[in-house]
Amino acid sequence: MKVRDAMVKTPVSCSLETNLGGAVELMSKRNCGIVPIVDAHRKVMGVITDRDIAIATGTQNRLPAEIKVAEAATRKVHSCKPTDDVRWALDIMGENKVRRLVVVNDQNQLEGVLSMDDVVLYAETNPTGRADISADDVLRTLKALYSPQLSARAAGAER
Repeated sequence: MKVRDAMVKTPVSCSLETNLGGAVELMSKRNCGIVPIVDAHRKVMGVITDRDIAIATGTQNRLPAEIKVAEAATRKVHSCKPTDDVRWALDIMGENKVRRLVVVNDQNQLEGVLSMDDVVLYAETNPTGRADISADDVLRTLKALYSPQLSARAAGAER
């Protein structure tokens, strides 16, 4: 199965100048937790996530409308192409502990967004009638996403 088969093909996007209130409104209207940041040519410059917004608004004594996306955005973008195999995309998600990938073309222009939710739902409702993505593929990625980093707890400290 290819990424294009499961990705959201009409993702919402914003610019670095968008304020966090505007980004939250986009997320609310589209029921998503990530908004790719693009320039005038739709080239991906970063992403803003619901987590980025929560941290920015929780650590600054400013209203969301006063904080630009540029101040809170994640500039390191994990991406894939529409023609990539979904299993490869799942590997990227697991290795980088991200639940969403920006889908770009060869010019790094926004084509879509692939989330774990999309993969799970597509695997469940695959129109071909066969399981291109197995439960083991999804479970392996989820375990990689949610496994804790080596910490004091993992080293034997009490919780």
